[in-house]
Amino acid sequence: MVIKKRNKKKTKKKNKVKTKTKIKTKSKKKIMTQGRKFKIGKPILEVKNISLSFGGVKAITNISFDVLEHEIRALIGPNGAGKSSLLNCINGIYKPQEGKILFKGEVLDKITPNIIAQKGISRTFQNLALFKRMSVLDNILVGRKLHSKANFFEVALQLPRARREEKQNREKCEEIIKFLEIENIKHTPVGKLPYGLQKKVELGRALATEANVLLLDEPMAGMNVEEKR
Repeated sequence: MVIKKRNKKKTKKKNKVKTKTKIKTKSKKKIMTQGRKFKIGKPILEVKNISLSFGGVKAITNISFDVLEHEIRALIGPNGAGKSSLLNCINGIYKPQEGKILFKGEVLDKITPNIIAQKGISRTFQNLALFKRMSVLDNILVGRKLHSKANFFEVALQLPRARREEKQNREKCEEIIKFLEIENIKHTPVGKLPYGLQKKVELGRALATEANVLLLDEPMAGMNVEEKR
């Protein structure tokens, strides 16, 4: 991703990532924090000199930044600047040609997206990746799959551990649905919802993973004023 900054001396253009590190909380919405005040901690995600090209097109050039525990950061740039490509590198969809990405001190460059999700990095997508025929609740339940211990036979035979996990997962998803204020549509197939509400459902699924790092790719795009509250 390249963010341009003009210099009077016509020096070479440098790549920069603009960040915003203010943490904002709302007293009525503390499902994830449960009312606790968090202090900024040590780096949990480190992006070091990442470069990514598609043929002769450079999508990202020499990007570096850290994300600290409990910190909120914003990645700012125009359309086509490489913001989504950078997120794809972090969660393993793309493999950068240069640089490295560390999560809790572990290099992620050669790890697949599903393993990265299990380790604690979740995300939403600019282009929605939902199951359109499934209900809102069932889509959010997909995010709980990472926490399931019951095997196929336990689930098929509805053995105690499988039933217990199902109950716990549904309770967690109900909390998220209440937090997002979408209780009235929880049994509605996602494909019948407007785009803005589908974005909320995808956010709910990401929250259901209880990840340490949550990557949001244009989370407010397509939402009206009421949906953004």
